[in-house]
Amino acid sequence: MSSRTGNSGLRDDGLVRAGRALRLALLVALALLFLVPFYLLVRNGLATEQEITSPDWTFFPTDLQWGNVTELFEDSSVPFARSLLNSALIAVATTLGTLVLASLAGYGLARIPYRHANKVFYAILGTLMVPAAVTFVPSFVLVSSLGWVSTLRGLIVPTLFSAFACFVFRQYFLGFPGELEDAARVDGLGYWRTYWRVVVPNSRPVFAAVGTIVFIGAWNSFLWPLVIGQDQNSWTVQVALSSFTTAQVVRLHELFVAAAVSILPLLLVFLLFQRWIVAGVERSGID
Repeated sequence: MSSRTGNSGLRDDGLVRAGRALRLALLVALALLFLVPFYLLVRNGLATEQEITSPDWTFFPTDLQWGNVTELFEDSSVPFARSLLNSALIAVATTLGTLVLASLAGYGLARIPYRHANKVFYAILGTLMVPAAVTFVPSFVLVSSLGWVSTLRGLIVPTLFSAFACFVFRQYFLGFPGELEDAARVDGLGYWRTYWRVVVPNSRPVFAAVGTIVFIGAWNSFLWPLVIGQDQNSWTVQVALSSFTTAQVVRLHELFVAAAVSILPLLLVFLLFQRWIVAGVERSGID
């Protein structure tokens, strides 16, 4: 009897180890698959045009072309360094502005008594159902009439408020511990100081999660910066990337180097806020 029990235990342990090994192998395979685009960017960015288009594939170039990076930033036809700066300014300003406006709106809708709060909330949700193409032309006409074409104001201000971010904050604040706010009111704090001194410091994960989503969206935005940024000095990274592929010429090595450089800020943001992003997703239910 004991020998049978022992054999069953060994068999179960073997199944557990096999299951763990299988999961580990699957995770490694998925990780490698996820890294393939990054490998292609680095590999082609440090290769010559001939090596990129050659039918004889090599895992890595025999002679790394580090001069491609220098060529990218010295190319007078594409102000890539300026484009990086513009994208950074736009993404940071849009993220900060969206977090402030959406969190205030979400907190007000969730916590401040107002009989029309639900109507306002449903109206905000209704804007999510309006296709961007419907508001694109009116937005451009408005920005153009204000003289904001080819300016950072025209690229930033129309994108500051996000209905999605307002929805996430409102749902999160509905579940925020009311005891903390009650303690703040006992100390004589109003809604504004309660929000700033109590709610914000205890809501860092959801701020990090929403901020990361907004930052990535602002950094990767293409159509609005393409239309508004008509001057080269107001180009963003995505517009600059598109200029490497034209009807006359395709500069593949510069395109791959520029793409590799342009994703570095996104990777940095993710690495810095990874812990808070995961916690924010768990608490807010962002899918």
